[in-house]
Amino acid sequence: MTPRPDRPDRPVRPVRPDRAVRPVRLGPRSIAALVLIGLIGAAAFGWPLLADADAAVTDHAQDAPWLFAALLPLLVAVVVATISDGGIDAKAVAMVGVLAAVGAALRPLGAGTAGLEPMFFLMVLSGRVLGPALGFVLGSVTMFASALLTGGVGPWMPFQMLAMGWFTMCAGLLPAPGRLRGRGEVLLLAGYGFAAAFAYGTVMNLYGWTIVPGLASGVSFHPDAPVHENLVRFGAYVLATSLGWDLGRAAITVVLTLTVGPTLLKALRRATRRAAFEAQATFETPQTRREAPKTVQNG
Repeated sequence: MTPRPDRPDRPVRPVRPDRAVRPVRLGPRSIAALVLIGLIGAAAFGWPLLADADAAVTDHAQDAPWLFAALLPLLVAVVVATISDGGIDAKAVAMVGVLAAVGAALRPLGAGTAGLEPMFFLMVLSGRVLGPALGFVLGSVTMFASALLTGGVGPWMPFQMLAMGWFTMCAGLLPAPGRLRGRGEVLLLAGYGFAAAFAYGTVMNLYGWTIVPGLASGVSFHPDAPVHENLVRFGAYVLATSLGWDLGRAAITVVLTLTVGPTLLKALRRATRRAAFEAQATFETPQTRREAPKTVQNG
């Protein structure tokens, strides 16, 4: 630390570089909340595979309102848990809101055009900077806001919120968040965005596959079939219907991450540092200026 020219008794703390900024750490409460959401989400997507053929409901035609009603308080629980763990404050919540608004505004630019959805690259970079807990909240809120903006509210919306939350959360779980920087980090994020774009489409197919009528027998969902047979049909359904769409989403995510990613990562980390998400209040005693002892010369 170097002394200030106007106040030599109070040193100036050096500003940490971008590489010192780390995502918000996961605490025990945040982990518990994310695990709970993961279990509920897995059950919500996969229960038709285990449902009895004689049951009154065997697909996702009627469960969306219940999932949406459960998802909203769970999102609040993640935020409250992260605050309780000491990881964020009001500035972090405000930043999540700003990024969600930007992501929602990006979605209409490519929705319905061969899967070219620029929103996904922003979720990858934001999840990397904010960490898994805030990343999950950001992904879910962004998808909810974009649905309201584009008029895409329907029974598929809570499933999209879950899938996008996982998409953004896993970006925050990528290795070496405090050490890997530069070209290597951008390549890591681009590779993740490519793979996760296909994973998002595959997860969302679990919702639509059970309710789309008129499919060929080789790819259609059969409630009375064993799980392994339905999984084979599901794989054929993915290859026949959504592979091209997912490829467009993956390609635009990679291109934008490689071109715009370095600049946007710096901007996000600068905003995170200024918000000081994990800064702890400290109280320092003002240092008194000590003067050198005077020497008395004889003679």
